[in-house]
Amino acid sequence: MQRVVGIFVTGMFLCSSVFAGAQQTSSVPAQTESQAARSPAQDCSAHVGAARQAMQAVERDRRALAAQTDSGHESQTNGAGTLPADLHQDLTILEQKESELNQCMLGSNGLTASQDPSTGCSNEQVLNFAMTHDGEPEREIPIWHLPGSTAFFYEAGMTIDADGAPNAYHPDNIGLDDLSNAGSPGNWYGLAKDRDGEPFVQGPDDPFPGYYVSATALTDRTKPVNDPTRYVDASKIPFIVLPGAMARQIGARPGDFAVVFNRRNAKSSYAIFGDVGPSDRIGEGSMALAENLGIRSDARNGGARGGIVFLVFPGSGDGRPRPIEEINAETEKLLQAWGGASQLAACTVRAPARSFAGNQNAN
Repeated sequence: MQRVVGIFVTGMFLCSSVFAGAQQTSSVPAQTESQAARSPAQDCSAHVGAARQAMQAVERDRRALAAQTDSGHESQTNGAGTLPADLHQDLTILEQKESELNQCMLGSNGLTASQDPSTGCSNEQVLNFAMTHDGEPEREIPIWHLPGSTAFFYEAGMTIDADGAPNAYHPDNIGLDDLSNAGSPGNWYGLAKDRDGEPFVQGPDDPFPGYYVSATALTDRTKPVNDPTRYVDASKIPFIVLPGAMARQIGARPGDFAVVFNRRNAKSSYAIFGDVGPSDRIGEGSMALAENLGIRSDARNGGARGGIVFLVFPGSGDGRPRPIEEINAETEKLLQAWGGASQLAACTVRAPARSFAGNQNAN
């Protein structure tokens, strides 16, 4: 039986300048002038680059170890928990580079010592979300929350969802996304269907005649099922996708609000919970969300392998789609009541996801 080796990598830094200073590049509102005056921006780009290079070195070592294990070589650790010398050295370098980056970001964000990420968070783990690939364990994503708060957060990659866009799917598979991602005859889960399960095709008065009507879990119930505008347009609205069972377990429902951060480039976006995804995958967002985060938004070939932090506020919505202006205004209030960017910076320097050897696919 093939032995499964789990590698715990400490590379989980968050650029806490997401909302602050000169690196404010997202759709999230910037600090006020008075806040900016108290928190002069620092250029941490060199630290970001150094930390990224250190992370890549660790990932290279981890892949080499996984390949060695898959090829049948016995680990020299004999189960004692000692890491190979190269991986241990690169982990030490990564820890140092992340510490330097965090110190720079803390200064950039004007956080006090009491808000240091290493000491300023009492987060608790809600559950471990097990991701699989072809039925095999791939990795575990820890889901966290603060005591007394229903909001939860996690870090993952991000695949791209085109659902809800009127040109998402076409019978000839020329839409924004591959038709297989909408299901198959008799099991269309990404398309609006009639009572017989047949997908609706847009007519001459619809936005994209000849294309299927692409559906999302979040809908405007005042409009007919075959109306493309009943659904949330992934090309225009930043939304997240959650596994249905996990969302129900934690109390989230379509229409709730979220904040999403790309820690690799310090971009961020407010979002809405717009669609439900597979039960064994987490980390998915709309094309519009990807654009806000500086991620390649092509539904067929885009996405990010990791470094995306999702903060979700269960029970915050009213079960209906919202325009971008309302998404931004409502989520801003929720974020500030939760503790703001400083709180999230304090709570996302934490134990990382567990990776399993032999499953290195992007999520």
